[in-house]
Amino acid sequence: MKSIRFEREGKVGNIVLANPPYNRLDLRFAQCLREAVHEASESDIRVLVVRAEGPHFSLGGEVREWPGQDLNWFRTFVAEVNTSYRAIEALRVPTVAVVQGLAFGGGLELALSCDFIVAATDTVFRCVEVTTAMLPIAGALQRLAERVGRSRASRFAMLGEPISGSLAGELGIATHVAEPGELDRVARELVTRLSDGPTLSYAATRTLLKTWSSGGVAGADIALLDVCMGLYLTEDATRGFAHTAEAFDRDEEPGDLVFYGK
Repeated sequence: MKSIRFEREGKVGNIVLANPPYNRLDLRFAQCLREAVHEASESDIRVLVVRAEGPHFSLGGEVREWPGQDLNWFRTFVAEVNTSYRAIEALRVPTVAVVQGLAFGGGLELALSCDFIVAATDTVFRCVEVTTAMLPIAGALQRLAERVGRSRASRFAMLGEPISGSLAGELGIATHVAEPGELDRVARELVTRLSDGPTLSYAATRTLLKTWSSGGVAGADIALLDVCMGLYLTEDATRGFAHTAEAFDRDEEPGDLVFYGK
């Protein structure tokens, strides 16, 4: 049975970690995730949600499978996990991780591969790799540094300190935080808003932010026109301009508009 599956509900795709209660990253994980992301990429969904069955998002790598394996095996395993995570970042639609319980090691790194992280206040994120004399090997260190700065990334990676969902929200690791009983509602409202939004604009935003991540502000400035000008004649932008112009004619602030992703 697959430990990860792809499901679709209308405009929304779901990648579901389906190996509760801990959803550990076992030997099947990278292949199953890669297949699920591939299914998502071939569909016409407008937002992708990464979520987990059971009380916990993921406790990270299934370390019990590693002792006795040779270095080249471990290198390939880590490379395959990284490839599957980067495939999520390469999608053209917004991505949302919905995180409950514990998100340790590779589980935290999976969440950090998404644009948005919706966490319960009692969620616990943690870089646990230092407890095995390692460091985050699927992108957490650099992605934490991007979100919270080098000093905090050093602290969380080197000391392995737990990060509550509430603190993650304060620091900007999580984009949305909810009480445990409200997690599904808050996530659903965000996902609905994204699925009704200007999908092509979201794709361009993600591209420009990825350019900034690798090339800084100067790099993003260079790419800006090439990334954004294609939006000008889209159906969504045409409707958006007209909607705003009509509101301005009434001396009103433009209201929300449902877009078609075209």
